[in-house]
Amino acid sequence: MDPVSALLLINKPSGVTSFSSLSPVKRHVNKKTGHAGTLDKFANGLMIVLTGSFTKLNPIFSSLDKSYRAVIELGKETDTLDPEGDVIATADIPSREKITEVINTSFLGTISQRPPLYSAIHINGKRAHSIARSGRTDIVPDARPVTIHSIEIVSFEGAFLTLDISCSKGTYIRSLARDIAQAADSRGYVTELQRTRIGPYVLSDAVSAERPDILREHASGSIERLQMLPSIGSIVLGEDSLKPLSYGRKPEIEEYLDSSIPQGADYALVYNTEKKVISIAQIDQDTRIVKNIMLAGGN
Repeated sequence: MDPVSALLLINKPSGVTSFSSLSPVKRHVNKKTGHAGTLDKFANGLMIVLTGSFTKLNPIFSSLDKSYRAVIELGKETDTLDPEGDVIATADIPSREKITEVINTSFLGTISQRPPLYSAIHINGKRAHSIARSGRTDIVPDARPVTIHSIEIVSFEGAFLTLDISCSKGTYIRSLARDIAQAADSRGYVTELQRTRIGPYVLSDAVSAERPDILREHASGSIERLQMLPSIGSIVLGEDSLKPLSYGRKPEIEEYLDSSIPQGADYALVYNTEKKVISIAQIDQDTRIVKNIMLAGGN
């Protein structure tokens, strides 16, 4: 079975790491496989998975906003801020009114957030989770700005608060749960987490990696998924320019038969005159093609 280059939307189940969840994709689609953003082991939901030459496109997805549904248990905090950790603090459960107040006053827009110590970020050249597991608790990650677009209270039953959250890249929902709870004079950790959206892609369009019978069919829609990105441009070239492009020559802007490039776009789909995607190119601020990232269908 020939390897396939693809942009896949995978529904990761809870209880497996992001890395191990890719094993069926490596077996049935392409050994060269990577993801555009991990999920914690306890979490489930949408992952963008890239295979073959599509792995070169990872930077396109790095800035996409994300949405989550999180269930937070209030009144307790674990050292990992998830259900796999040990309880390190307890407190009273706040009212719904108090939670609503702190969300609206302190957790919308651009905020300063300190990532969890149990995370993959680097501190002095070491992974934070490695530092945490060594017993060091005196070193904490530096806070950094993230943007919270919206937080909706879905339900609040007993100690369990369910939130729908839309946020920027780099946001840790575990940290958000911790900080909201502490701002409400309580404690909290994420007991369930599901990623429901990445940019224009939604969980309902994802497939299970454990279904090899549908994985390759799903892969066939990769170009259509790329076309959903509002940040990717389009360039139309004639045959006289397309063939040299495949050999490394960059066409001049005057050779573009048509183009539509969003402001700030770094990539463009290159079409032939029959409106078929032939290539994906990296472009500069003047919309010149500076690198032919891949030929559509290449491995």
